[in-house]
Amino acid sequence: MKLSLFMMPMHAMGRDYPVTLDEDVEAFRLADELGFEEGWIGEHYSSEIEQISSPLIFLAHMAAQTKNIKLGTGVVSLPIYHPAQLSSHIALLDHLTKGRLILGIGTGGLGSDFEVFDLVDADRTAMMLDSLDIMKQIWASDPPYDIKGKFWKVSVQNTIWPDLGVGPLPKTLQKPHPKLAISVSSPNSNSIRVAAQRDLMPISANFVASWVVKTHWETYCDEMAKLGKTPDGADWRVARSIFVAPTDEEAAAVVKTPGGAFDWYYDYMFQVYARMGAAGLLAPFADTPPESITHEMVRDNFVIFGSPETVANKILALREEVGPFETLMMTSHDWADKAAMRRSMELLANDVMPRVNAALSAGAPSLKHAVGA
Repeated sequence: MKLSLFMMPMHAMGRDYPVTLDEDVEAFRLADELGFEEGWIGEHYSSEIEQISSPLIFLAHMAAQTKNIKLGTGVVSLPIYHPAQLSSHIALLDHLTKGRLILGIGTGGLGSDFEVFDLVDADRTAMMLDSLDIMKQIWASDPPYDIKGKFWKVSVQNTIWPDLGVGPLPKTLQKPHPKLAISVSSPNSNSIRVAAQRDLMPISANFVASWVVKTHWETYCDEMAKLGKTPDGADWRVARSIFVAPTDEEAAAVVKTPGGAFDWYYDYMFQVYARMGAAGLLAPFADTPPESITHEMVRDNFVIFGSPETVANKILALREEVGPFETLMMTSHDWADKAAMRRSMELLANDVMPRVNAALSAGAPSLKHAVGA
């Protein structure tokens, strides 16, 4: 199993923006130093707590400060952009990262962003797919261009000067383009079917319960079977909130501290879903009555926390429950307690994952079956 880092990122209101940006950069650098396979960053425009308005700019910054980690957009909201502009920016970033770019795409998830860009009533899924098709055509062709999509067109026919190099749009370094991924969250998500149909790598969100993640794999396999394709767990990434400390007691104290990074995060997510009338989507179990859900219940069920041995066993149990994902995406939380968060990442990379992979290599469902722990 490979290990990746995922950042929305979310920071408590009132924290200083330059400070939180520095923390996000530091987390990426640490992930690279610890041998994380990938690092992913989200995109939101109109949020005080999620202030990464361009994952492309952030990843361009990180390309110069990291050596090996692959850099993923998690995700770029395609309906916001003209595909000719976005395809050119992606091509530039792919070259700047020396081919380390992974392109995660989506429709967006913040209602205020939809309002900003006049997309409230738009068919954002259709726009996303239209944009993706156009960008693929741009990367695969040379001028003259006459690409007609449903929502956009790209035409360069009358102003092409080959002897002066005028006319071509940039192509990516990776051929035919960077690997493509899509985020999925809701049970039996339509996005997971799109992943199967369009050969996109699915990323299951961290803010849904494991029973929901299980439906992602089941739906993906169902759609792949309909298409005559074979699903591969190597293409599936599962994001989880994870906190590791030397002992179970130390980990629980951090995760359950009122107002701490994890408690604040799941309280915030609970309030967001409740305000949308969708608190049921946070149900820890499929039969949990929506009216009984509290943010503490969500926090304690969604966060994988404990000592290295406990966390390793919980990761193995998660994989046994939901399906054969081969990349675990550790979700980064607010770094107000920087020392604890750095130590957690170090323990996860250096202690937990070797245990997990030893158990998987032995075909064991838990550590006690693999190494007698």
